[in-house]
Amino acid sequence: MKFLKSFGQFWYDFIIGDDWKIAVAVVITLAVMVAAMLSGALSDTALTLIGGALVLVAFSISLAIDVRQKSR
Repeated sequence: MKFLKSFGQFWYDFIIGDDWKIAVAVVITLAVMVAAMLSGALSDTALTLIGGALVLVAFSISLAIDVRQKSR
């Protein structure tokens, strides 16, 4: 049982890491990219560029949320 707990904890730390917001943003971005790919509306190059831009935007938003000043 200890092995299963350790195995699960490893994967949680590996996927979620320090910031759950970035992990959620990557999963949402991947879901959007899969939906766009299955629709066939965009080329592979466009999907790659849009996916990269979405991940960068999500990271920037997460960073802005984390460094903003807390109101007292």
